[in-house]
Amino acid sequence: MADAQSLAFKIVRELRSHHHQAFLVGGCVRDLILGRQPKDFDVATSAHPLDILSLFPGSGLVGAHFGVVMVKEDHVHVEVATFRSDHEYRDGRRPERVMFEANPEADVERRDFTINSLLMDPESGEITDYTGGRADLQAGLIRTVGDPARRFAEDHLRMLRAVRFAARFGFHIHGETMDAIRRMPELIRVVSAERVQHEIARILMEGGARYGFELLDESGLLAEILPEVAAMKGIEQPPEYHPEGDVWTHTLIMLEKMYHPSLSLALGVLLHDVAKPPTFRRADRIRFDGHAELGARMAEEILGRLRFSIDVIRQVQSLVANHLRFIEVKKMKESTLKRFLRMEGFEGHLELHRLDCESSHGMLANYEFVKAKIAALPAEALRPPRLLKGDDLIAAGFAPGPAFKRALEAVESAQLEGRISTREEALAIARAEIAAR
Repeated sequence: MADAQSLAFKIVRELRSHHHQAFLVGGCVRDLILGRQPKDFDVATSAHPLDILSLFPGSGLVGAHFGVVMVKEDHVHVEVATFRSDHEYRDGRRPERVMFEANPEADVERRDFTINSLLMDPESGEITDYTGGRADLQAGLIRTVGDPARRFAEDHLRMLRAVRFAARFGFHIHGETMDAIRRMPELIRVVSAERVQHEIARILMEGGARYGFELLDESGLLAEILPEVAAMKGIEQPPEYHPEGDVWTHTLIMLEKMYHPSLSLALGVLLHDVAKPPTFRRADRIRFDGHAELGARMAEEILGRLRFSIDVIRQVQSLVANHLRFIEVKKMKESTLKRFLRMEGFEGHLELHRLDCESSHGMLANYEFVKAKIAALPAEALRPPRLLKGDDLIAAGFAPGPAFKRALEAVESAQLEGRISTREEALAIARAEIAAR
């Protein structure tokens, strides 16, 4: 079975055997130079799209207007693009017109950043560099190809991509490139929510999330995309619980401490205290009354605005809504604690709590208590077989109604707390609960 790298090499050899220029291009070249394994491989060539299609039967056009052909083999695919120059960007995303070129230099000049504009001969390993991209890789710089204002005016999303690449690689954004972003951050509003969402998710998950959000703030993009997060800056917290500083600093530290988070956990970290700015008040001490509940509603609005999936939104809402419950774990009734521990995705809740503690007061007693409880309790102790169901209550002569749910919850609580173990005991509790109501 082919892999993407071997397929890309094969494509280049085949194109060259028919007298076309062909190179590996873009992110795969960048990653190979950095000693990273590329996720995808792309090929740029002087061959016309129709020539590519004829040389690789079974391939298909994925961007006919842009001369991009998808070559597939054994469920592996490589994009092969004809050299082109782009003209007349009008929508802040795509060119209105492209022109196929015979010269690779013309193709490179339309690309976003110098580090993504390198060409490689896969057989010799020789690098062709028209933009200074190799030097920028060595210097750790994100710099646009040509005039940054023009590059960002062509495709506004490139401003976010500059931040993402800097965060992923730990690079600096070149001064002129950063200055151009600072002059036009409001253009990001024109970009579709789905494209922005994709970049935000990758900044959170590809490593360097704290640095990425610091750059978003520094560039002015954060206030445009996530004003609710930007509002965390300067919001004081009780120093006895948060010696690290304000809500923004606390959140940044948590982002820095994340290690290969799921998307929902990363978003939960980012938004767990999103309601502290609107709930801030000074009483006997600084307080944020109801910020978990309000935060869950705000998370729903923010993530919905960015077109995250319903499933991700639901998971993040749960993380935000429940992140303070760990304070009470040692005081919870056994039934309440067991229900808490068996929540869907509880490992995410536990990890959010650990990050929250380690990024503030450092007290992990409740975290260790919960870890010990989980280790000590078998699965059947958290979800024991039900002693009673609604059908059993109907068979016992009770009419269905709201009291059924409360009665069954009372039965389960008694079972979780070890007070009952038989159906007869469960039925007695249910009868008493229904009679009381």
